[in-house]
Amino acid sequence: MINLHSNFRYLVLGIPLLFYSCSSLNKLTLTVTEPAPVSFSPALKRVGIINRSLPSLKNEQIDNLDKILTLEGKNLDKDGASAAEAGLLEELQRNQNITEVKIIDNVDVSSSSLGIFPTPLSWQKIDELCSANNVDAIFSLAFYDTDTRIDYKTVPVEIVGPLGIKVPALEHHATVNSLIKTGWRIYDPKSRQIVDEYSKNKNVVLTGVGINPLNAVKAVLAKKESILKTSHDMARSYAQRILPYDRRVSREYYVRGTNNFKVGRRRAQTGDWDGAAILWKQETTNPKLKIAGRAYYNMAIISEINGDLDAAIEWASKAYTDFENKNALRYLNVLKTRVEKNRVLEYQGH
Repeated sequence: MINLHSNFRYLVLGIPLLFYSCSSLNKLTLTVTEPAPVSFSPALKRVGIINRSLPSLKNEQIDNLDKILTLEGKNLDKDGASAAEAGLLEELQRNQNITEVKIIDNVDVSSSSLGIFPTPLSWQKIDELCSANNVDAIFSLAFYDTDTRIDYKTVPVEIVGPLGIKVPALEHHATVNSLIKTGWRIYDPKSRQIVDEYSKNKNVVLTGVGINPLNAVKAVLAKKESILKTSHDMARSYAQRILPYDRRVSREYYVRGTNNFKVGRRRAQTGDWDGAAILWKQETTNPKLKIAGRAYYNMAIISEINGDLDAAIEWASKAYTDFENKNALRYLNVLKTRVEKNRVLEYQGH
């Protein structure tokens, strides 16, 4: 009996796509685990978070001018950066590979850049921060900035007056478009590497409409709350870059050639992959090379479903080398890539 591996959930499309209706192949989808985008060593158990987005004294005047030109509220960037730090802290604390997370305050790491990546901190400075705060790595909010644009207009409309008569009026429209710009770095002092440098922008758009101008202005009043929440969520999303993630991938398997393939197709469509595999294996000894090659290919598919990539590679290799199944060669390269990614997953401690 073939047991399905718990790490690989699969879904067979019950109704094949139209262009497969007369094909010898059917399609299925698997959920596979991909390595984390950032290779964060599992040895880094304690991390500190620093905020470099606050401007240095020599740039404070420039920053104040920027706040005026972009319609920022009082302390908006400062509060937004704090919300980002809190979001990162919250999500990193969920990571089972990390035992401690702390925000490092009262340290002079201010940046001379506004809205762009500043010069990286020296490794001497990183070592000092790690030693003083008993952490293994540093997550740095390298920059944080918001730019806001307000569009205001009036539109002539008709409203129903107290006597039920339509009268002309002006409807006020206010649209607030705020662009949040963030940049993060991760310093690994043990490997002396910046293991990630990542920036992301996001627009927050609020609208207000009303005959009374105050109703339109409500969009402006809600701006800061929306920016803080979005900044918090963006940082939480960033923290997931050191985690593996699931992705749906498609595969094809043979459903024509002999009656066993036809019956195997129906079994697979009902979820009976064990039963389908029994029939496919019988066809691996078929005297017709084309049929045997298809059976070997299908056995590679069921091996991947079961999580046995070594067996899948063996079946696919023979399907190509011994039976000249060209689809098997393409599939073999896919399987080898998966094996390499699994090695990365093991390094990442997953």
